[in-house]
Amino acid sequence: MALFGTDGIRGLANRDLTAELALDVSVAAAHILVESSSNKDHQPTAIVGQDSRASGEFLEAAIVAGLTSAGINVYRVGVLPTPAIAYLVAESKADLGIMISASHNAMPDNGIKLFARGGGKIDDAIEARIEARMGEDWERPTGRNVGRVFNDETAAQRYLKHLLASVDTPLKGLKVVVDCANGASSFVAPQAYRQAGAEVVAIFNSPDGWNINDDCGSTHLHQLRSAVIKEGADLGVAHDGDADRCLAIDAAGNEID
Repeated sequence: MALFGTDGIRGLANRDLTAELALDVSVAAAHILVESSSNKDHQPTAIVGQDSRASGEFLEAAIVAGLTSAGINVYRVGVLPTPAIAYLVAESKADLGIMISASHNAMPDNGIKLFARGGGKIDDAIEARIEARMGEDWERPTGRNVGRVFNDETAAQRYLKHLLASVDTPLKGLKVVVDCANGASSFVAPQAYRQAGAEVVAIFNSPDGWNINDDCGSTHLHQLRSAVIKEGADLGVAHDGDADRCLAIDAAGNEID
């Protein structure tokens, strides 16, 4: 059975998706990355982000350890939406992006999604090569050749600026309810709508590591529907845990297709 599915690797965190597996995947991905680089003097870089699941913390630690031990410089961007990781890989000209998330799945699950240079999903053929290289013996870099870890404190603001640049029509005069699913969009989404001019009512935007997708977000629209009607809002928007999708509700509580 293939390790990678249609949207990366997913499974029950710490049972199917363990720290050991995350480390092995990261080391194998680093090998493929280094070998495919046309500039052997260039030290590759990776962007690593996550949604708000508690298990993302140990998985991130394992992934960062695997990448840096194989000679990759890592920029940690923290809790951000999956589309933000794709954007940041392209914007920073990074060689690899990794998002730790199981999207709309329940909190106990987690996943690993890889992005190629330019921010696109990594090819199936590359995923197969990564899987084939897992667990093999390898020559470990030492000294100045090991990777370094950097905390990118400006990543969220750069992504927010990118979102606002894509808005052609100001939202001034609109009242919008945003259901963040206690997930990756909990900071960025309300800020984006506010800065675009809307009056924002944010709900389920207090992630605690365990409450992601818990009776909220795009798979539980009744919460958004009730809030839109209660607040007299013009629009409601619900994200899933990693904000790679959203569903909308009109002022009457009807889902917008």
